[in-house]
Amino acid sequence: MSGVRRLGRRWRRQRPLRTRLALAASAAVALVAVGVCTAAFFVIRYEMFHQLDLNLTQSATRVIQENRDGGPQVVAGECRFLSAPACAQIVPGLPAEDPSRPYLLPVSAPVREVATGDRAPYFSNITLSGKPMRMLTTRLGEDKALQVALRSDSVEKGVRQAAELLAVISAAGVLLAAGLGYWVSRTGLAPVARLTATAERIASTRDPRHRIELPPGPPGREDEVTRLATSFNTMLGELEQSVTAQRRLVADASHELRTPLTALRTNAELLARADRLTDAQRERAAGALARQLREVTGLVNDLIELARDEEPTPLLEEVRIAALAEHAVGAARAHWPATPFTLQIAPDAAETVRPGVPARLTRLLTNLLDNAAKFSPEGLPVEVELTSSRRSGSGERLELTVRDHGPGITAEDLPYVFDRFYRAETARALPGSGLGLAMARQIARAHGAELTAEQAQGGGAVFRLAFE
Repeated sequence: MSGVRRLGRRWRRQRPLRTRLALAASAAVALVAVGVCTAAFFVIRYEMFHQLDLNLTQSATRVIQENRDGGPQVVAGECRFLSAPACAQIVPGLPAEDPSRPYLLPVSAPVREVATGDRAPYFSNITLSGKPMRMLTTRLGEDKALQVALRSDSVEKGVRQAAELLAVISAAGVLLAAGLGYWVSRTGLAPVARLTATAERIASTRDPRHRIELPPGPPGREDEVTRLATSFNTMLGELEQSVTAQRRLVADASHELRTPLTALRTNAELLARADRLTDAQRERAAGALARQLREVTGLVNDLIELARDEEPTPLLEEVRIAALAEHAVGAARAHWPATPFTLQIAPDAAETVRPGVPARLTRLLTNLLDNAAKFSPEGLPVEVELTSSRRSGSGERLELTVRDHGPGITAEDLPYVFDRFYRAETARALPGSGLGLAMARQIARAHGAELTAEQAQGGGAVFRLAFE
């Protein structure tokens, strides 16, 4: 049995889905057609013989009424013809009481048992003079049995004709099932075929802009295959956005790296001829080379950080955001001594924790503080505030804001401040690669938080980091 199952599994693996679906649909419809025809045959056969049995019962009732006190004898014997009435004979319980005239119908031991009351009345099929007959054996008074028989060849002929007709209908049903199975497999798998063709076209052209054509219909009433195609189109849209963003990142990174690498090569070539330079020129070239190396190293590190889509789960731990903010502000004060930093922590937010990677969250806060200090005029503070609030049904919301008093963000620049390599007109003369805020938002989203930017009242910019 296990070998048959293995052969069945091997056959299913070697046959395409369309063939398997067509065979399954055809087999299902064919089984239904054959089953219905078989059931119809047995119903017709039962009804025809039941009608014959009713005729025999009526004939037996009439004979019993006419011969209730009669002895063993042949009552009627013309049943060999189709139009003749039923044959009838009375049989005693003991063979010794049989009449001298021979019986027309066969007498067996069960007939004697019906006469003595040891057996219930019954119907049987017999052959008389080469003709099929249906016979009823029932009890007649005390110690006597009545046998009544009718020709049944017309009934059997009708049963055969019904069987032949139903066999033809079954064969037609099987052929129709095959056609329906092919149509079902072709129609039902048409979206899957389009999906496969689209996937193969994308694989060959490496172009995710292709989409699967969806059948028209009201929204919310799609079938499973249409929903699969819709999901596949959504996946293709996400893939297209990812590929576009990747290409843009590579192009922007190439553009951003070209200038510092050119300067690096120039200074390196200049230092290679150090014997022709004065001491001041050598120091200036060495300083420029070191500064450009730091810029390239920082840019490469930022690109590596941006390549990470999410935080590694094993590194997550419960992080107290207030302590993290205090540490980041302390480091910013040391790095930007000319810019005062203020930190306000609400009492209900001092002990609040969130799952995260401390080093990554510290990088997020550092990027926000560095960005604020870079645009703040000397002597004006960078204000950091951590608050907590409760929302009905959604738990506690933790919000950290970083506000500077610089020129702020124009309405034109606001939608793009978190884009990679984007730098506003006012920031192009300042150091940096344009990746800090993009990295900050990526880290925030990886931790389930949302980072937004807006204009501050009275001037400057406000960045809000919200943990739900």
